[in-house]
Amino acid sequence: MLDATTPPLWLSREDLQRLVDALRAQGRRVLGPVVREGVLRFDEVRSIGELPEGWSDEQAPGRYRLTHRKDDASLFGVVSGPDSLKPHVFAAREPLLQIEMDAGSGPGRPFRAEPIVPDAEPLALLGVRACDLAGLAVQDRVFLGDRFVDASYAARRARLFLVAVGCTHAVATCFCASMDTGPAPRAGSGYDVALTEIDGGFVARAGSDAGAALLASLAPGPAPAATLERERDAYAACAAGMQRSLPRESVRDLLFENLDHPRWDAVAERCLSCANCTMVCPTCFCHDVRDEPSVDLRGSVRVREWDSCFNVEHARIHGLDFRPHVRERYRQWLVHKLASWVDQFGSSGCVGCGRCIAWCPVGIDLTEEVAAIAANGAAQ
Repeated sequence: MLDATTPPLWLSREDLQRLVDALRAQGRRVLGPVVREGVLRFDEVRSIGELPEGWSDEQAPGRYRLTHRKDDASLFGVVSGPDSLKPHVFAAREPLLQIEMDAGSGPGRPFRAEPIVPDAEPLALLGVRACDLAGLAVQDRVFLGDRFVDASYAARRARLFLVAVGCTHAVATCFCASMDTGPAPRAGSGYDVALTEIDGGFVARAGSDAGAALLASLAPGPAPAATLERERDAYAACAAGMQRSLPRESVRDLLFENLDHPRWDAVAERCLSCANCTMVCPTCFCHDVRDEPSVDLRGSVRVREWDSCFNVEHARIHGLDFRPHVRERYRQWLVHKLASWVDQFGSSGCVGCGRCIAWCPVGIDLTEEVAAIAANGAAQ
């Protein structure tokens, strides 16, 4: 559903450069999609000339490739790379607490523990996809939505300015339409400005007061009615053309009813338990916390770093590993992502971005696994 609460405006490519300049003038570092070593990554952008003009992506199970199309001058033709919004709010590794012994010696000497909250730099992320906005909303629920707020996450999240770009075409691994997370950025999904690249320019909508102020500073005109009609058709065609889907309404019960299905053994024969899927997933939040002592043993730093339920050590407690086999680890990941996540947080843990499919070295496709379980009913 397109945002009907703000009037759609029209930006030219020159206006997009002015938008980047205005964000930089606010003291923000602007990150956008750029091609680096054959992959789309989020990196600093000063000029729209650094965006991947004319590039597109081919994705399939275990396959990712960028291609350059001479007849296409789109700036945002590449749907996605391995990067989501997650690393910009939930750091892959960060200190949480500094612990120091006070002066003195002997047993029972006091110590000081000081939390370490990052001095987060103001960031503007350009080219955020609708599925990643949905992923960020899931992370917000995890880290901000309960009575225990994660201070490090909150510090980074508060300084983000998000410029979303809707998807007018999909790659073979996309299934956001079936998860109701795309392809168009949803009203109220957290963006400050949303863009649709079409007809050589951009339909722009504000999603926040800050976004409205930024667009007003550019003094754009209204988007032409004919362009808005083509925009609607493009989003509808994108959704209709997606080759994969998940049964969003029924998958929770399906998985809970099939915890002993033989398909778990079949997928375990292929799964490497490498954790690639959880690293690229925009919603996975498993982490490990450990204390790293100083050389003189008078202090330590408590550090948090990304972990994965696919790692053997993740399920090891007091010498007992309660998920010793790949079968149990894959089942834990998929059932949590699509079923128990709903009970825990009130929404699915999957946003349909398809990254776990493309970046799996052996091409395991979670939509295929769910379909295989569904095809055999409640197998015993």
